Amino acid sequence: MTQITIALTKGRILKETLPLLARAGIVPTEDVFTSRKLVFPTNRDNVRLIILRGSDVTTYVQFGAADLGVAGKDMLLEHQGDGYYEPLDLGIARCKLMTAVPVGTTQQHSRLRVATKYINVAREYYAQQGRQADLIKLYGAMELAPILDLAQEIVDIVDTGNTLRANGLEARDEIAEISSRLIVNKASMKTKFAEVQGIVDALREAVENNA
Repeated sequence: MTQITIALTKGRILKETLPLLARAGIVPTEDVFTSRKLVFPTNRDNVRLIILRGSDVTTYVQFGAADLGVAGKDMLLEHQGDGYYEPLDLGIARCKLMTAVPVGTTQQHSRLRVATKYINVAREYYAQQGRQADLIKLYGAMELAPILDLAQEIVDIVDTGNTLRANGLEARDEIAEISSRLIVNKASMKTKFAEVQGIVDALREAVENNA
């Protein structure tokens, strides 16, 4: 029996992915939210789930440690890796990748300091804008950077905008629309085609029925 490993992103994406997987006939046999495990068996003997940070899902799938994965488009844009296909937009965990600045900012700096965890995306975006930007890598609490004069702008995910407003910031320019995507290791698609394609098709049907 061919083993299939599916890498899932923890947090909000996981909560929205599990119902889709259930409609596709794949259900973990343990509660993934209360367990400290990282690997979970499912109701299908040959399918297991692993729960990872979003930034790691792309790596696990790219190098074949996982056959399929679910990750936000922001992570795929930032990772810029090959080794996987992106066959399906799951249409879940929707948000926007945007720039944000202190409320009322009008001054255009000739050279910006920008705080973000999306270094590759930000570098490409500001280059396209023809603006010089010094990028500062942060892993969280992005909103603090302008408050403490570490940066003039941030690039981050925006959902409701409540966190920005609570910290005196406002969203400015949209870089990309974000939703969660199914990705598939290229080698797995060849060597485990029937099993992998069966899951892709089942998830596609689940997404269409969820629309």
